[in-house]
Formats: sequence, structure tokens, C-alpha cells
Amino acid sequence: MDAPVKPPGKPADPVSALIRSRLRKAGRRFYANDNIAAFLEPGELDALLLEVEGKLKGVLESLVIDTDSDHNTQGTARRVAKMYLTEVFRGRYLPPPSVTEFPNAASLNELMIVGPITVRSACSHHFCPIMGRLWIGLMPNEHSNLIGLSKYSRLAEWIMSRPQIQEEAITQMAELLIEKVRPDGLAVVMEADHFCMHWRGVKDDATKMTNSVMRGSFLKDHKLRREFLSLLNIKD
Repeated sequence: MDAPVKPPGKPADPVSALIRSRLRKAGRRFYANDNIAAFLEPGELDALLLEVEGKLKGVLESLVIDTDSDHNTQGTARRVAKMYLTEVFRGRYLPPPSVTEFPNAASLNELMIVGPITVRSACSHHFCPIMGRLWIGLMPNEHSNLIGLSKYSRLAEWIMSRPQIQEEAITQMAELLIEKVRPDGLAVVMEADHFCMHWRGVKDDATKMTNSVMRGSFLKDHKLRREFLSLLNIKD
């Protein structure tokens, strides 16, 4: 009697499905501008890069691009996958940068302004670049933490390196700084060019977007808010 034929093994789930399953089990959302680093296991980012590369090859095929013969696009799928996961959207997949916090030993309580910080992001609607500048205003108190100047840039990069819309990006930045610094007041202003307007649609390359988030004393004290805004050097 012939031995029974074993059914073929079930293909392994793609790594993206495993990560999504963990997120859903934990009740965590995974929007474009969310950080999901806590749900990635060692080695999975490399596996995710291979998966994204494969999907991008399919996109190029559907765009009727002969990547087998075209020397310019033979490695494009891998380059783009690596760019998204390790550069442009790295703020989704990596934990926050290490930030050393120092006590406010001198009880500083005067206005501090940091900026302009150059920021780069991508519009979550079209994945077109957002290029801009960020200013941060702080009113510390005796219980605030002080962080090094370069850390503001590192935190901004971590927040902005995700598919974003500008309005939500600076809100995320404000919430992160309130958690890290615990000031009496916080202000964040961002000015940016949106290449979804430059490159497509109306093709307007002159319009910029400027918006702000005010918390604590900056929201309540109009004189402080006016002082902060008057000190910003927002020029072309």
C-alpha cells in the first residue's frame, strides 16, 4: 500500500502580517505616522526590506518598466525599499533616540528658543517630500529637564521621518517635548514646502505652509506668545 501523500506545507506568513498581528493583538494602531518599533523582533526589519522590495518589483512591472533589461532600474526596487525603511520612514521602525536629561539646577525660568531646525518628511497623501524648518520655544520651571541642543534635532528627525501631514507632525513633536522636558509652556512653529503642490496638482512652487502648536503658558499668556513669535527669523 502506498504511503499517504502529505499535503504541501502552508507558506510562511510574510513578516508584515506577523507584525500587524502583534499590533492588533495589543490593540495598537499603526497609522502612517505611528512608531511601531516595539513590535519588531530582531531580524524582522531586514525581512521586511526583502518583502517591500518584492512588492515594489511588482509595482514597476505594472508600470510597464523592463527592469530586466533597463540598467537604470535593475536595482530600483531594492534601493527604494531601503530608502523607505532606513531613511525616509525610519521614524516608524526605530526606537526614539537616546536623550540625556539634566535637572534644571539653576532654576531657569526664562524664554528659550531653539531653531531653525531643518526637517524633512513625506506627505502621507502622495509620499512627496515635505522640506521645512522648525522652531521650538520653551518656558522651563525648576522641575523641568534640560536636554542638549542637538537632541532637539534628533527628536525632530525621529518624528518627521514618517509619512506625515504637517499639522499632526508638530503636534506629535509638542507632545514628545512636553514628556521629555516638562516645561511650564511649549511652542512649536513649522514652515515647510510641500512637493505634492510643487510636483503635481496645481504645480505651485511659491506657497509655503506655516503652523503652530502652543501649550501651557504660551497658550495663556499672549505677551509671551507675541515675544516668541517676534523673535523667530522666518524669512526666505
